[in-house]
Amino acid sequence: MAESLDIDRLEREVKSVYRDVADAPDEEFHFEMGRALAERLGYSPADLDRIPDEAVDSFAGVGYHFDLAALEAGDDVLDLGSGSGMDAFVAALHVGDDGSVTGLDMTDEQLANARQLRDEAGMETVSFEQGYIEELPFEDEMFDVVITNGVVNLSAAKDRVFEEINRVLRPNGRVALSDITSERRLPERIKSDADLWAACIGGAEQVDDYTTMVETAGFELTTVRENDEYEFISEQAQGACQTYGVRSISLGARKR
Repeated sequence: MAESLDIDRLEREVKSVYRDVADAPDEEFHFEMGRALAERLGYSPADLDRIPDEAVDSFAGVGYHFDLAALEAGDDVLDLGSGSGMDAFVAALHVGDDGSVTGLDMTDEQLANARQLRDEAGMETVSFEQGYIEELPFEDEMFDVVITNGVVNLSAAKDRVFEEINRVLRPNGRVALSDITSERRLPERIKSDADLWAACIGGAEQVDDYTTMVETAGFELTTVRENDEYEFISEQAQGACQTYGVRSISLGARKR
C-alpha cells in the first residue's frame, strides 16, 4: 500500500463513483457497463434474461468467473462488492432454493437498489448487507463460495481482504473472482492518486504480487487467466493500460 495514499479520501472517491453508477448508469465512466459488456465477458444470455434488467444495466464487472466458482445446488455464496446485485442474482439461479446468496457492499445507494430489485423479483434466497471487504461482518466458515468482480483492486489492504475471505469460507471452500492487475508495478504518483484508485487503475497490483497474496492467505490457486474482452474506455485509463500493462484477470482458488 502506498503510504501517501489518503485512505479516507479513497473511500469517499470510491463511494462517489459507485453512487453515480447506482443513480445514473447511463453516464460516462472510465469503464464500460451493461448487458453488452456482460455477454462479451461470458455471461449466459439465458441467465441474464432471468434476472432484473436494472441490475444488468448497472453491471460494472471486469470479467467472468462463474465457471471457476462451479456453483452447486445448496451452496451458500458471498458476493463482495455486490453493487446493484447482478452477480448475486446470477449466483442465486445456480444455487437454487436450498442455497443462499449474500451480497456485501459499502454504498447506500447500491444496497437500496439491489434490495428493491430483489424484492420486486421475489428472489428470497438473496440478501444484501452493508460492510467492508477488509472486515467482513460474518462468522467464521459461513460460506461455501466467495465471488467478487472488479472490487479487490479498490482496497488498500488486499492482503487483509484475502485473509477475511479465507476466514469466512468453510473447509475446501472456493473463491472465484475477476479483478484488475498490472504487468508492471505502478509508480507512487499513480498509487497515491485516489481518483485513479476509484477508476480501478491506481489499486491495480502487479499480478505476481496479487497471486502471492492469495496463496499467503491460505489458498491453492487453480486458475489464473486474462480477460482479453475487457478494456477501459477513457483515454486516461487506456494510457495506464498501455504503459503499465493494466488488465483484467479471472482467478480461481480453493481454501487449503
